[in-house]
Amino acid sequence: MSDGNKISYPVRVGVVDKNPLIVRGLRSLFDEDGRFDLVAAATDGARLLDGLEILSLDVVITGWVMPYCNGRELLEALSERKDSPKIIVYTGDLSDAVAKEAMDLGARAYFSKSEPPERLLHVLDSVVRGSMVFPFMAKPREESLLLQLTRKESLLLDKLSLGMTNQEMAEVLMVSPNTVKFHLRNIYSKLNVRNRAEAVALYYNEGSGAASASVNSREESLF
Repeated sequence: MSDGNKISYPVRVGVVDKNPLIVRGLRSLFDEDGRFDLVAAATDGARLLDGLEILSLDVVITGWVMPYCNGRELLEALSERKDSPKIIVYTGDLSDAVAKEAMDLGARAYFSKSEPPERLLHVLDSVVRGSMVFPFMAKPREESLLLQLTRKESLLLDKLSLGMTNQEMAEVLMVSPNTVKFHLRNIYSKLNVRNRAEAVALYYNEGSGAASASVNSREESLF
């Protein structure tokens, strides 16, 4: 396919998809373009793996959901082969989870079937030239540390954010200062902070709603 930065055309492509209409459409697309030669087509990953025993491919465009050997299993199998072709996952599944899994398993690109097929030519050429092409994947939102606090601890942190001293919190909540200190130590440990200033900063940075939502309107009943 390539020698350094030089690309040898036509690029030898294999297509794996359970839908024969997809294969037919891609064959027509490649014939019109001229840079890519569809030399192998299969309805599942198992048949493609059999074909690789006698065929040499540069790139494989594969679906994700298929019988016998799906896209995930195909990627896993090809990762164990020497000089395996580059893989483009071509699927109707738009979830970030599938895109991330495909990337983790060694795919070079992830392209949605909802996109115009002509754009696949650009993705294919980019992969041939050594690029990876994936959609933007949002970083999973981590659960707020504030949600680890009990209702008592959330109430105490809310008072702490108002600048109250231990004595003032003890008086308002009708508990001893030692009880306040006990709960503060638990709060610092759960929030992975060292002091009240860091605890209050985290409280405001992550949004006080996460803590205050769990506070009962009858504060004195919590202690």
